[in-house]
Amino acid sequence: MSTPAAPEVLVLGRCGVDVYPLQTGVGLEDVETFGKFLGGSAANVAVAAARLGRRPALVSGVGDDPFGRFVRRSLRQLGVDDSRVATDADHLTPVTFCEVFPPDRFPIWFYRRPTTPDLQLDASALDLAAVTGADLLWVTLTGLSEEPSRTAHHTALAARAAAAGPRRHTVLDLDHRADFWPADGGVEAARTQAQRALAHATVAVGNREECWVATGEDDADAAADALLALGVDLAVVKQGPRGVLGATRSERVVVPATPVAVVNGLGAGDAFGGSLVDGLLADLPLAELLARCNAAGAIVASRLECATAMPTAEEIAAHVAAHADMTTGRERDRA
Repeated sequence: MSTPAAPEVLVLGRCGVDVYPLQTGVGLEDVETFGKFLGGSAANVAVAAARLGRRPALVSGVGDDPFGRFVRRSLRQLGVDDSRVATDADHLTPVTFCEVFPPDRFPIWFYRRPTTPDLQLDASALDLAAVTGADLLWVTLTGLSEEPSRTAHHTALAARAAAAGPRRHTVLDLDHRADFWPADGGVEAARTQAQRALAHATVAVGNREECWVATGEDDADAAADALLALGVDLAVVKQGPRGVLGATRSERVVVPATPVAVVNGLGAGDAFGGSLVDGLLADLPLAELLARCNAAGAIVASRLECATAMPTAEEIAAHVAAHADMTTGRERDRA
C-alpha cells in the first residue's frame, strides 16, 4: 500500500462547536436563538487557509456524538482533511458559548471539563511522515496545556526540527486561554511550555498579551526581540487598533490596522492566521504579508461567525486595495 502524500499544511489543535447568539448586546441568560458553527482556533485557521486555496489537514479529536459528527462534516465541507481527527468514545466534543457586545466585548465560556478529545492526542498516534513532510506545521499554545496532548505536540515539533532538508515553516500560535491552564501553574506553566516550543518553531504569532505570556515582555518591540532570541525567524506581534509588528533579524515592519464595523471579534485572529499560512507559503514580502493578514482579520471581525466567515483571496485583495493609503508597511527605525 502506498503512503499518502503529506498535506501541504498540517494543523494541530482544538476543534469543537461554537454556539453564538443571534442577538447582539444581550446576555446569554436572555438570548432566545443561537447559531451553531464549527469552532476551535486550530480548526478555524485550517478553514481560513483552505479558503485561500491551500490544502490543510487537521490533527485533533472529537467525541463520538452528534457534535463530533457535525465538526467532521463541516471540516470536509470547508476544505479541510479530517482523516487525522480521532474519535474519542470517552469524552464529549467541546462546546463554546459567547456573548456579543460590539465593538469590543465578547465574553466567552468554554465547556471543556474535565477534558476534551483534542487534548487526548497521543504521541503514538502521530503521523510523523505528515508532520515532517508538510510544507507548514501550525501548532497552538493551548495544545500544550495538558497531557497527553503536550507530549504529542513537543514530539511533533522535535521531529520536524530534526528532519533532514531545508528548514520549513513551523508556526507556534501563542493562543492563550487562561482557563486551559491549571490554577497552580497559570502563566508560568504556559510560559515554560511556550519557550520550550519556540526553540523548534520558525514563526511565532500572538497579540501583546499572549507575547507577554510567552516572554514576559508586553512592549511590542521588546516582545519581538525576545521571541527572536528564543529561536524563531519571524515574530508577529498583533497590537489591535495599533496594527501589527513583524520582525526578523534583518527587517522590522509595522502595518496599521484598517477601520471596520466590528460585529464579533472572536474569529479575527484565526483569519489572520490563515492568511499568515498562505502568505508564508507564497513567500510574500513581509509588509504585503501583514497587510493581507490584517485585512483578513478585519473582514471576519465584521461578521458574526468564525469558520464559515473566512474570507477569500479576492475579498482580502479588495480590502487591501480599498485601504491602500493605510496598509503600506512602515520600516521601524530602531536607531
